Amino acid sequence: MPALWAALIALLGTVARHGRYALIAGLLAGLALPNLAMALRPWLSELVLVLLFLTAFRIGLKQATGGLADLRGSLGLALVYQLALPFGALLLLRLAGWAETAQATALLLMLAAPPVTGGPNLAILTGGPPEPAFRLLILGTALLPLTVMPLLWAAPGLGDAQAAFVAALKLLGAIWITVALAFGLRARTLPRPSARATAALDGLTAIALAVIVVGLMSALRPALAADPLRVLGWLTFALAANLGLQTLTFLIFRHKGAEAIPRAITAGNRNVALFLVALPVTGNEAFLIFLGCYQIPMYLTPILMRPLYATAKRA
Repeated sequence: MPALWAALIALLGTVARHGRYALIAGLLAGLALPNLAMALRPWLSELVLVLLFLTAFRIGLKQATGGLADLRGSLGLALVYQLALPFGALLLLRLAGWAETAQATALLLMLAAPPVTGGPNLAILTGGPPEPAFRLLILGTALLPLTVMPLLWAAPGLGDAQAAFVAALKLLGAIWITVALAFGLRARTLPRPSARATAALDGLTAIALAVIVVGLMSALRPALAADPLRVLGWLTFALAANLGLQTLTFLIFRHKGAEAIPRAITAGNRNVALFLVALPVTGNEAFLIFLGCYQIPMYLTPILMRPLYATAKRA
């Protein structure tokens, strides 16, 4: 049994070293195995919470909270991401006369969403510290019931504010319970993890990310078969929104060194899927196609953005 356990730890460490390719495998599996994608789709909420548990367990309470200055900075950045950016985008869209388009709806909901649960894992895979991304994830989710309400009142076409508020509170409760359990178990069982144990946890979270994306791609395969040009248009839009925002944010915070990486990743990669449970507008075909396309730049972030993010470590 000890030999088997050691072999498993070594295998997970190998997965961690090549984690970005595991994400590509998940994307390809989501497109190539539609039956598996549909089978995983009902379990996406549970899988996301498993990923969050693994992430919180890997980081631990002490590293997650950081100092008071870290929390203040993260709070201010979360408000910029989830309040200033969507309102700025709404103003520009209205001035341009594009506020009623499907692309405008997708963009506004993307900017209003908190960072994606896998943000800390994406930071690890791109060579950045996961702790700033984790703080932004927790604070952004905690702020969501407050930050999403003004936007829904200003743009009632996005959906019912009360339903979104209730859904955000439920999400917040699930996340805090999951994180508390992970922190407690980490403190009792692995207070000072070795480098091998940390690498094994990174490999396990990479596998979880790959499994989750299979389910998230379930809506994209039928659309690709029916209208590939439409999907290509939405993919171009998703790439521009996600990678463009990552690049801009990284350039703004480049002077912060490696900490610019998680800030940029969380700016472009948002948990848009959470609005599926609250806003009817997200149930239409156009939004579901966007959601599927949005997973592609998200899961390709460790490869597409790695050359740019590598400059932070040399700065």
